[in-house]
Amino acid sequence: MTQPPEQPPSGGYGAPPNQPPQPPSGGFGAPVPPAPGYGYPQQQPQQSGPYGYPQQPQQPGPYGQPQQPGPYGQQPPYGGYGYPPPSPQFTPPPPGGGSRNPFKGKPALVIAAAVAGLLVVGGTVWAVTSGGDDKKPVAEQSDSPEPSASGTVDDPANPGDGSGDGGKDAEDLNAGRKSGEAKVLWYKEAPDAPGSGADAPGMWITGKTAVKAAYKEVVAYDVGNGDPAWPAVTFPQKICAVTAEKSSDGKIVVAYESGVSDNAKCNQLQQLDLNTGAKGWTAVVPDGDLFDSAISIGLSVTGRTLMVGRSQSGIAYDVDTGKKLYEKKKYGAACFPGGFAGGARLISVSSCGAGSSTEHDEVQELDPATGKARWTKSIPKGWSVSHVYSVDPVVLYMTDSDDKHWNISTLKADGSVRSQVDSKATFAPSCGSSFLDSDLQGCEDVAVDATTLYLPTDATTGANQIVAIDLATGKEKWRVKSPESVSMVPIKAEGGKLLAYVEASYGAGGQVVSVPTAGSSHATTKLLQMPEGTAQIESSFFSRDIDYVDGRFYISSTRLNGNDDTKEKLMLAYGK
Repeated sequence: MTQPPEQPPSGGYGAPPNQPPQPPSGGFGAPVPPAPGYGYPQQQPQQSGPYGYPQQPQQPGPYGQPQQPGPYGQQPPYGGYGYPPPSPQFTPPPPGGGSRNPFKGKPALVIAAAVAGLLVVGGTVWAVTSGGDDKKPVAEQSDSPEPSASGTVDDPANPGDGSGDGGKDAEDLNAGRKSGEAKVLWYKEAPDAPGSGADAPGMWITGKTAVKAAYKEVVAYDVGNGDPAWPAVTFPQKICAVTAEKSSDGKIVVAYESGVSDNAKCNQLQQLDLNTGAKGWTAVVPDGDLFDSAISIGLSVTGRTLMVGRSQSGIAYDVDTGKKLYEKKKYGAACFPGGFAGGARLISVSSCGAGSSTEHDEVQELDPATGKARWTKSIPKGWSVSHVYSVDPVVLYMTDSDDKHWNISTLKADGSVRSQVDSKATFAPSCGSSFLDSDLQGCEDVAVDATTLYLPTDATTGANQIVAIDLATGKEKWRVKSPESVSMVPIKAEGGKLLAYVEASYGAGGQVVSVPTAGSSHATTKLLQMPEGTAQIESSFFSRDIDYVDGRFYISSTRLNGNDDTKEKLMLAYGK
């Protein structure tokens, strides 16, 4: 078979991890074998695929179990790019081997599940408060008041009066801190959540303020001492979506539900100023045509455009004024836009010809000002785009119709295939942490710069590695091993360095390290060592968001489990 147009040489898209060598590359979709490396064991060949080459099993999905492709032509109970809502979070079994390639290249990637947890130290549940600059962060034993009947929160994470959280009998979290260890700047509890749990999406760090959404409120803390930066903004119903990135002038948009019933929609929009907490414009997202619902939505910002993704279309608003700009609706051969990814570029993912012999996905780059497509890339039949790791460059994670095979592809500026990951590694980023997750960009522990994709490998015990993958070829450039006997995950790439988090264990604090991205040496350099004294707290953030800004490390919960007997963690900040 001949290679199709836009096919990179040798299928450059990552070979299946832990698989035997494959036959030479053939036509569209045939995997090409990488040379054995890094000591991974070889497994027995799999059954033949449609092109006469072995198929490889998909690695577990973001919730530790396969996800079935959505109908696209009908409204699922909880929307979100046609996928049913995931089951409650849990730790998945160790991932298996690699995957097939729709673009005739190679496979790649595992998605680890996140697990919501509670903090219990020495049999006692602890909350933490922080006073002004002259006060020490302390842990305090707390009660668990219930939400009020009005729908507001009786015990907000940030009461807005500078008192912080907790009660009496404080314990200094920095007591016993050793030389060279960072100090706890502040630590905050989460608001009470219902027994069914609640989302705590988003974490935004500005020059002076750390802002966090949780259940029915958005709270803000001074980055240095944890004092309330502005009074908590509360909502009448639970928060169901946020813009993960802020606009250039520090604005975000929060969506909350229309009511408390099972049929409540995620359609109430509120703009917020991260610097002041001031409320801006509001809007109600309407339903679209039949089966096109706002029960679950996704939010993203590209330039001055806010894109709201419904189940089968999108509505664009001016992020500054709330004015409706346009709708991205059904087009072509029954193509329904069901997912959007924003940032430097606006990407849409559509399901086309559902139920027909030509059923397939399409990826488009949209002009954020007008919604017009700049290019369209058709995804081979039987494959679906599950996640977008990056929009500039465009890096896609895809699964096949059986959810048994996977693929990571990088696209060129015109939408053609640039490369496909060619690696024997078993990768383990964390994707999805919400019961109603409809966000194509919901993956953590992944970093991308202009030339390289950084992914953590899976390790059931001991140290793992971060693999740097050349986006031009899909081949591995280098690997770096965790400096400790725990996993290390990417935070972000900036200034010619990869910033990574070495995870905490029960008896040892985590680390923030940097790794040079260029040159021949890729050794880790420790930037921040979290204290051993708070390792039990730090290591119990299972469903989490992390960031490192201006020498400070932030870790926060992204899911609350609603246990009435304990106070849950919300956010923890370290610095020198």
